[in-house]
Amino acid sequence: MPSDACAALTPEIIERARGIRLLVSDCDGVLTDGGVYYSAAGEVSKRFHIRDGMGVERLRKHAGIDTAVVSGEVSPALKKRAEKLSISECHLGIEDKAAVLQAIAARRGLPLTALAYIGDDVNDLEAMALAGLSACPGDAFVDVREKAHIVCAAHGGHGAFREFAEILIAAGTPRPA
Repeated sequence: MPSDACAALTPEIIERARGIRLLVSDCDGVLTDGGVYYSAAGEVSKRFHIRDGMGVERLRKHAGIDTAVVSGEVSPALKKRAEKLSISECHLGIEDKAAVLQAIAARRGLPLTALAYIGDDVNDLEAMALAGLSACPGDAFVDVREKAHIVCAAHGGHGAFREFAEILIAAGTPRPA
């Protein structure tokens, strides 16, 4: 059942959050506002919110949670952003995000319940269903808002990732041993 991220953390959300070791994020519509910007030369650029980058760092430092990105697009801009934030798991051009989520969990020796996922559109639903905790930006597609455990108040590209990161930190996710 969806939960407004601004409300108090429910016991269910806290319980789910305590076991999270990896936050997997979609890119377009979560880390960006979903807009694609073209230059006159045809180059594509994307806008990332600096607060979301701070969320990646705070998760790592205060909760021992790594971040991964799984995107349906092949985006040099996303690759550069992931490198800047020291995100080693950056999967581009992915059609089956659920399969990648399973592969990441298996490679890291984690149960799927130790993964959180934030996405914004129908191509994220299968991955969200596999994760131990799921979230979406406040402007996500309606089907996604209905399925997410947490619906962030912030919109994609405007701090939704950071909001989810702070929820994980506030829930008292313990550092791995």
